Amino acid sequence: MSDIRFIIITGLSGAGKSQALHTFEDLGFFCIDNLPPALIPKFAELCLQSEGKINRVALVTDIRGGEFFDHLAEALEDLETIGFAYQILFLEANDETLVRRFKETRRRHPLAPHGRVLEGIQAEKKRLEALKARAYLVLDTSDLTPQKFREQVVQLFAGDEKLGRMIITVVTFGFKYGVPLDADLVFDVRFLANPHYVDILRPLTGNDEEVKRFVLKSPVAQQFLRRLLGLVEFLLPHYVSEGKTQLTVAIGCTGGRHRSVVIGNRLTEFFRERDYVVLVEHRDIEKGEEELRREGKTFPKP
Repeated sequence: MSDIRFIIITGLSGAGKSQALHTFEDLGFFCIDNLPPALIPKFAELCLQSEGKINRVALVTDIRGGEFFDHLAEALEDLETIGFAYQILFLEANDETLVRRFKETRRRHPLAPHGRVLEGIQAEKKRLEALKARAYLVLDTSDLTPQKFREQVVQLFAGDEKLGRMIITVVTFGFKYGVPLDADLVFDVRFLANPHYVDILRPLTGNDEEVKRFVLKSPVAQQFLRRLLGLVEFLLPHYVSEGKTQLTVAIGCTGGRHRSVVIGNRLTEFFRERDYVVLVEHRDIEKGEEELRREGKTFPKP
């Protein structure tokens, strides 16, 4: 039982429980939001029966559960009866901060759906007094930026572990089909020599060695690649330190079939050499082939 890390996140509405849960998820915890208290002991039993497959858990239970939330004390007693270790992270903030957050999000307080937010906050504080007294840690988020809050959660609960490695997605595309909407970084490689105008290369793609040699043979391409890799090598540690867990890098040429694929593949190799988790999507690589078929043009492959 001591091998299972079981964190129960609770506290005041608007104090940052959802953000805390996202941070635990990035740390590799199995996360559940708004679990009814009566189900907590049953889920603990499931963890014990998982044979180590579920050994780090973070779950949120709070006032949103309505009358079911009142059974939390009983659920905690059930955990203690079976000797199941748990920790409560209780989040709070001052009244002014909570009121401001509710106004910014335009959400109603669960205990004051038709009244003033402040009335709901005060009622919730009173209702949670006993639970706060049982907390392993009480964290006031009033003066914490999202990044500082995240750092504190990591420092307090990650131990020697680090945040899960950032997942990088490399997307190659054709500008004629539109820029990917979710791209964080976009690089335009339409200035490079275009294999589209070389008959023997046109039916190939950037995955073929002949196209790769053609695109990268010029001094301009070599210099661009060096500068691009140097730029992303500089940027990545800063993205990680700011808490970014996903990054999408888009490389575009005219049709998304030749130049962007070559550069995208080299960028992917670069990321993997540095032990990042990389996903690759050559979004428009097949569209050029479809156009060739519609035009009735075929070229012999080398």
